[in-house]
Amino acid sequence: MNGKVILVGCGNMGYAMLKGWLSSGKLATGDTVVVEPNADLRARAASLGVTVAASADEVDGDAGVVFLAVKPQVIRDVAAQYKPLAGTATFVSIAAGTGVATLEEVLGGQAAIMRCMPNTPAAIGKGMMVVFSNRNVTAEAGKFVGELLATSGAVATIENEQLMDAVTAVSGSGPAYVFHFIECLTAAGEKAGLPTDTAKLLAMQTVYGAANLAKESAEEPGVLREQVTSPNGTTAAALSVLMGGDRLLDLVSEAVEAARKRSIELGK
Repeated sequence: MNGKVILVGCGNMGYAMLKGWLSSGKLATGDTVVVEPNADLRARAASLGVTVAASADEVDGDAGVVFLAVKPQVIRDVAAQYKPLAGTATFVSIAAGTGVATLEEVLGGQAAIMRCMPNTPAAIGKGMMVVFSNRNVTAEAGKFVGELLATSGAVATIENEQLMDAVTAVSGSGPAYVFHFIECLTAAGEKAGLPTDTAKLLAMQTVYGAANLAKESAEEPGVLREQVTSPNGTTAAALSVLMGGDRLLDLVSEAVEAARKRSIELGK
């Protein structure tokens, strides 16, 4: 890709992505410009060796990719400041609920736009990044952006932007579901008599280990579950509660659907 990568907004997610780009070697400090109005956040970015600016007025036109890592409430106004780059740069937005059509309205119908839904584990390079691209994004640009996003975790693409609401409900909001499960498993351990610190360690490490095993194993999660479950054993007793009448499946499905519907509402 020709031109610099401009990161607009360097809050927690923007900063996490920036660190991933630099530490992986995918970008050099000289190839990156961070635009951040907050002085403290700008100084934090500068400490990594990249060029920083307080506003779009301080950025020249040499841009290959513009990452818009700002909140949905301000993305229209922020994106409009970079419209002069729309003829040459590819824009990548991580603003939840903001559709490509909205950005095309601001930047022009010929602008190359990618919409990305990350999640919070991206802060430690373990995120899930899901991308939708409009018709103007070239194969070269898509590949380059995908490689940058991969420094923050796994990357998947979708061809139908409407599926982004389901993506939001599963992977975008999903970490909160897992965190709550850890809370619940910890509380259940305490109720069963375990000291708080022990219950918390057991819950966190079990979720962490099981997730890693599921990812690395060639077996499907259902098969792994069956391998742990001895007939009439302790696991079977617990699963009869969680799985009886599809109890947990129905609850999780209801939660995901509630999140999906809310994502649709917020995007209007």
